[in-house]
Amino acid sequence: MSGYKANILVVDDEREIRQLVQEILQDEGYVVYVAGNAEEARQMQRRHQSDLILLDIWMPDTDGITLLKEWTEDASFVTPVIMMSGHGTIETAVEATKLGAYDFLEKPLSLARLLLVVERAIDAHMLQRENAGLKQQLFAVNEPVGRSAFTERMKEQLKRLAQHDTKVMFVGESGTGKELYARFLHAHSGRKAGPFVDVSVGSIAPENAAVEFFGKELDGVVYPGLLERAHGGVLFLAEIAGMDAQTQLKLLSALESHSFLRVGGSEQVRVDVRVLAATRTLLETEVAAGRFRQDLYYLLNEVTMEVLPLREHGEDVPALLHFYIDYFVRYEKLAYRKFLMAAQNFLRNYTWPGNVRELKNLVQRLMILGAGEDIELTEVKAALGAVLGAASVVPQSNVPDFFQLSLKEAREQFEKAYLEYHFEKNAGNVAKLATAVGVERTHLYRKLHALNIKE
Repeated sequence: MSGYKANILVVDDEREIRQLVQEILQDEGYVVYVAGNAEEARQMQRRHQSDLILLDIWMPDTDGITLLKEWTEDASFVTPVIMMSGHGTIETAVEATKLGAYDFLEKPLSLARLLLVVERAIDAHMLQRENAGLKQQLFAVNEPVGRSAFTERMKEQLKRLAQHDTKVMFVGESGTGKELYARFLHAHSGRKAGPFVDVSVGSIAPENAAVEFFGKELDGVVYPGLLERAHGGVLFLAEIAGMDAQTQLKLLSALESHSFLRVGGSEQVRVDVRVLAATRTLLETEVAAGRFRQDLYYLLNEVTMEVLPLREHGEDVPALLHFYIDYFVRYEKLAYRKFLMAAQNFLRNYTWPGNVRELKNLVQRLMILGAGEDIELTEVKAALGAVLGAASVVPQSNVPDFFQLSLKEAREQFEKAYLEYHFEKNAGNVAKLATAVGVERTHLYRKLHALNIKE
């Protein structure tokens, strides 16, 4: 994996064996931590969230089988474990396998078998993570749609950037698909098997930011934060300009040192994370006004990628219309409809103030509320009139789809649309948004997070 070295924890009460295995695996390019007993192993695993554990069975405080059982009974534990023993028996190996061990190695260790089993376990773990990521992205669009010069140029440049761990800042209006381009970069990088963790910075209350980003330790229990969850992959920071000053300072320190302290923790946590950021606000202006740290700006902005508004590459509109029709037919089981040529030509020249997000919403609305297979120009104009608040709205004979929802679901749909509108109107500034909608800021942060509202 480009830019990523798997973490391996070696647990053995014999110092010579720990050191030998550590040196062998380090020579193969792995990052190796060691522990001499079960308690040290627990601490090291909490601290580093290893990709693989080599665990000796016979230890002075707690035997390896008991520790394996303790770990595998935790539903959040997904790390493969290879058991080691100089007193191995068939019964012990079978018991370890039943408890979830990946494999069993007998001492004295065979160098060739050790390296083979470790490589297979790491590959299996990375494949499991990749499959989990694919499941999470099942309904996500993973490639920019269109054949315009702009779209083709962006995809080509992002493929080149994907081969390096360069930090990239995506700049552009709201709704242009900055996160989509970031996902595209991630999907073509050596980190694609790792997680893609996205966060709307503006929806995190300043008093909660430290725990959200760096996690916490409470009564011996570890709650990993965003940086830790993105280990081996990407952390995507949407609307980075909304970050408060204290969090900016802590994030700068963490990114420079690749390590941080959890809230309530006393040991440094090391992470390997690629950070991508996005903003609709000119950060140079925020830096000049003293609202954004200049050093953090330069750290995150190694390469700037400008994502153009849809009105500047209107030739992509027909492809986007077709794509989202297929998308809603496949994933939301809506009846197939198609845009007639007059409607497509009109939409190619429409200004799209809400960019690709507005186009997606328009297609969905027409497919839900419209009747018949053909989407005509008059129907498109009527739908856009409703969006823009025009008076000349053609009445629909169909009952709106949300009338069929429960009151709770209908209320959530309205709140999401209402807050997204004002969120964009106030350029992602939560303080201004709170004043505009008359909601106390702390409650508003929780509401934005619950409704998954981001740039």
